[in-house]
Amino acid sequence: MKEVIAIFTLFFLLACSSFVWGGQDTLHKDHDNSKMPDPGKMQHHILAGTYEYQMVVDGVRAEFQIMSLASMNMKGPDGATHHVMVKLFHDSMNHPIKNATGKVKIIGPGKKEQINPLKNYNGIFAANFAFKETGKYGVICLVKVNGEKHLFKFWYNHG
Repeated sequence: MKEVIAIFTLFFLLACSSFVWGGQDTLHKDHDNSKMPDPGKMQHHILAGTYEYQMVVDGVRAEFQIMSLASMNMKGPDGATHHVMVKLFHDSMNHPIKNATGKVKIIGPGKKEQINPLKNYNGIFAANFAFKETGKYGVICLVKVNGEKHLFKFWYNHG
């Protein structure tokens, strides 16, 4: 009887570990992982209509949020529909980066590009964009922190 319990326990643990390890990649199904950094360094979530994405590049952690202006009870000038925000941190110390400059390029499903500078709202950097088509949007963010450039890239599925 002890052998049966031991075997059952072993199979149970193996099944659980394959579920945990096999499920790791489900966060990144909409990304081309061959062109992305180590999956352990990035993650994304969708919470109450807000898409959140986090990644680390060269010791700088970027926490992105993409949300519709309508969900924020705002109307965008010039046809903007969405707000792209990013918070920057020194990853090893977890200290916020309040002084940076940068820009965001959005490449829509139809390959149309939009580029806007990031405005600094006391350490929260943001820009507005028009997401008019349903589909996959490329988000490319270039920031300059203390004279060093950092490039962040990820995909956002709209619709």
